[in-house]
Amino acid sequence: MYPSPMLKLGVNIDHVATLRQARYKTAAPSSGAHAGAIPEPDPVWAAVEAELAGAHGITMHLREDRRHIQDRDVRMARSLIHTRLNLEMADVPAIVVIAEEIKPDEACLVPEKRQEITTEGGLNVAAASKSLGRTIARLKKSGISVSLFIDPDARQVRAAADAGADFVELHTGTYANCRGESATEAEIKKLIAAAQQAHTLGLRVNAGHGLNYHNTTGILAVPHLETLNTGHAIITRAVFVGLRQAVQEMLALMAPYKG
Repeated sequence: MYPSPMLKLGVNIDHVATLRQARYKTAAPSSGAHAGAIPEPDPVWAAVEAELAGAHGITMHLREDRRHIQDRDVRMARSLIHTRLNLEMADVPAIVVIAEEIKPDEACLVPEKRQEITTEGGLNVAAASKSLGRTIARLKKSGISVSLFIDPDARQVRAAADAGADFVELHTGTYANCRGESATEAEIKKLIAAAQQAHTLGLRVNAGHGLNYHNTTGILAVPHLETLNTGHAIITRAVFVGLRQAVQEMLALMAPYKG
């Protein structure tokens, strides 16, 4: 039995950590002009603010190079937030161990490249099915639901089901970057087909990447969605109106979803 069609919002707080790391590369400095300073802004407090505004979950990506989210952030978020913690992560042994220890509600396995600014493109699950299958089994043994971040491609949806994932998160970046009505419609059709296929195969469906206050309403045509995970647009909007209002504005855009 599947959940009600109310579309949930997962707020990605990585960009709050990016702003912090621009000033504080490590923990609070012990000497110099900034001695005793508390590194800010604190992404964990951003998570709390997002929850207070009505977000249904918090997403954070613990990268191998720790360019934004730090181990401390994930540990504190796990103990403080009251909704769902979705940990984005690469299929890397050291990060898998951390996930097993912290036990987020959900782990979303994503591709990861050092040179990228943010995650670009979905996992090639079909090409890495054995490794992903082993990792999925480990995470699920720890009580963690597992999602695979994939492009809306039939081969990848099938591979995700075969690998034992609970969810797929459909990559909406191509849709977000479309220019012109015909290109946008074509990409929505791909997302609809992928969501329908995933649902038929018993996979639950999330979506995210590149969604903002202008293009999110187009995604409401995609069936079987449970959660939209988005961050950059919300954090940038928050600079002008505050995080609680930014979250509430996104929730209002999502409210008409019929499933």
